[in-house]
Amino acid sequence: MIYAEYCKQIEYVCRLIAYCTAVHNSAILDFMVTLQIQNLNLAFGDRDILKDVSFTLDGKSRAALAGANGCGKSTLLKVITGQLASDGMNISKTRGIHISYLPQSDIVLPHKTVYETAEEGYARFKETADEIERLRSEITQENYEAKLSLIDELERRLEDASYDRRQARIEQILQGLGFRRSDFSRVTSEFSGGYQMRIALARILVESPDILLLDEPTNYLDIEAITWLKNYLKNFPGGLMLVSHDIDFLDETVNVVYELFKGKLTRYSGNYSSYLKQREAEIEEIMHRYEEQQSEIEKTERFIERFRYKATKSRQVQSRITALEKMEIVEIPDHLKKLSFSFPPAPHSGNDVEIAEHLHKAYGDHVIFNDLSFIVRKKERLAIAGRNGTGKSTLLRILAHQDDSFSGTLRDGAGLKIGYYAQESEKTLNNANTVLGELEEVADTGDLPRLRNMLGSFLFHDDDVFKSVSVLSGGEKSRLALLKILLHPANLLLLDEPTNHLDINTKEMLLEAIKAYDGTVVFVSHDTHFIKNLATRILYLSDEEPVFFEGDYDYFSYKLEEKESRFLEREKAVKAGKSQERKTVSPSADHRSQKERRNQIQKLEKQLDALMERIDSLSASIKALEEKMGQPEIYSMPAKISAVVKEKETMEAEVEKLNEEWFSLSQELEELQK
Repeated sequence: MIYAEYCKQIEYVCRLIAYCTAVHNSAILDFMVTLQIQNLNLAFGDRDILKDVSFTLDGKSRAALAGANGCGKSTLLKVITGQLASDGMNISKTRGIHISYLPQSDIVLPHKTVYETAEEGYARFKETADEIERLRSEITQENYEAKLSLIDELERRLEDASYDRRQARIEQILQGLGFRRSDFSRVTSEFSGGYQMRIALARILVESPDILLLDEPTNYLDIEAITWLKNYLKNFPGGLMLVSHDIDFLDETVNVVYELFKGKLTRYSGNYSSYLKQREAEIEEIMHRYEEQQSEIEKTERFIERFRYKATKSRQVQSRITALEKMEIVEIPDHLKKLSFSFPPAPHSGNDVEIAEHLHKAYGDHVIFNDLSFIVRKKERLAIAGRNGTGKSTLLRILAHQDDSFSGTLRDGAGLKIGYYAQESEKTLNNANTVLGELEEVADTGDLPRLRNMLGSFLFHDDDVFKSVSVLSGGEKSRLALLKILLHPANLLLLDEPTNHLDINTKEMLLEAIKAYDGTVVFVSHDTHFIKNLATRILYLSDEEPVFFEGDYDYFSYKLEEKESRFLEREKAVKAGKSQERKTVSPSADHRSQKERRNQIQKLEKQLDALMERIDSLSASIKALEEKMGQPEIYSMPAKISAVVKEKETMEAEVEKLNEEWFSLSQELEELQK
């Protein structure tokens, strides 16, 4: 009897230990999810793609993967997820960790509806739900507590994933990525490649992984979907590593940047803009070392050439040849080199470049826009934004006189010369030409010596310029077609997604070139950084009436953010299992209030800086007077020492007054910042 009671106690202790272990492991999984890669190596032939790469991601990581096109970023993500074998690495990860990966291309979707495909993200939780049912069926009086602890743990996982509310969550994610409810029942094969990437992204997000790897997730998203995804990732509870060429998107989603250069991975703390500042300081140092090295190489080569055939100097010549062969050449990362490009001068045009009156465009019963009127003015930078399918490219084709199936009036201003870049402009290329030959056919004589440099700026390096156009990738053809358009003298540039297929450095070069361009630009873009730094006016197309935002990107962005904030409130309500009442606000008034507050903060900061400069200047003068008071020719003469003391006291009184003013303003600033 005593033995039986003893056995029961031992069994109870074992069950308790099992329960505590399950809870402990759950806590570890929640707070200490870790993926650690060490000494990863991969070579293709004699080229090292990844060399001794090491890094760690955890459940709180917010990391960007940066580097030039073709440096191996996508390759690294594929190795991490096991889609590509490495030559060797050490990998350790938390038991049970779930990693999801969205590749840049080659997405294969099942022949299912959009909703069913997104729902596949819950497949792993379906297994958990089935396991709970199995455990419940196996419960007996003897194993009750042990089984119950396991069931509690599994149910907690389902609760964290909103499994019981999965329909609402799937619908919200699909709508956030730009799908209408009528799209949910459509088969995936009915959608374009860009929308198929969105479906794949939705499925990945539904999975609720511990670590999310995204390769160029914004490539096929419009500005609304990008805004939604940015906010979703900011609230995503797991770890994140992403590749993107959108600076604003990176700045708001990451706090660390890993740069891949010549196979090596380097870590930089801060967002992408912070990384660029850190890298700029390093580049200055690299440039200094590069110039010194090039000077040394030039001197060495001159010595070799001068004394190569003198027998008495053969030993010195050979030692220098050997030194050159062993020299590790200083290199500047391609994606951080300062590139430059300039447009041909714009021919003269009238002040009203194009006038659109009462434009109406429809495809059958589907009206794209109706009664749209506006004027494109000289030197304006008009951005056309909106969801995919709202008519942005269509309107650009009309302005370019490439589409005349509309009603209304389009009038050209005096002396109009149009340069038009469409997303399918690569079809205008001659496949029989080389890359360089394609440009030589359209370039002015004065531009011919610069063509190689221009091609380099658009990522065609070295022997790439002699490639046949026929063997170029889709992205390479698009870049070449864009460069061809930009070489034509025009006073109105119509650009449809000009930054597609460009890396960040080339985007910045194009941005600076357009800023310096003396003609007029109308462009379609989903790149928020490009729009923010270029647009003087924004035309927003949607299912409702077109809206013009006159030169205030902040307000335009605010309206999108306000819309997405309502989604986030609904998402939190889904997580909490309850609905929230929508709060009524006055966005316009609130925006004006925020803008006034920002202006007041900037004004106070300038005042504080000016006060501090004055205080520092007076403090330096007081110090100089104190030194002067110690000089024999001053302190030995009562009249002089009295004058210096009086001057010092006057300055000290002013410093005291300025300190009080500074303190008062700093308190006011602190209150505003709260």
